[in-house]
Amino acid sequence: MANNNVFIALQNNEEARPIIEAIEQDNAEARVEYAPAMVKIDAPGRIAVRRETVEDLIGRDWDPQELHVNLISLSGNIDEDDDAFVIHRGD
Repeated sequence: MANNNVFIALQNNEEARPIIEAIEQDNAEARVEYAPAMVKIDAPGRIAVRRETVEDLIGRDWDPQELHVNLISLSGNIDEDDDAFVIHRGD
């Protein structure tokens, strides 16, 4: 059986916390691991970071491109537009 998990690792800081919270809200199967300097989130098949969810949490407009400032690493294929940053397995 092939592993179809994807993951994203973000810096563990104030700026990334609402992004992490949004991922948890929008991705029921996501598993979050906290480390001193980073937060790693993995899920089977797909992780979506939705602009609307992050905006609701931070109370201002948010561009998914802002995620790159706190991005450490990821695994999977990326689809990115004005509404979401999605990591998925294209298998």
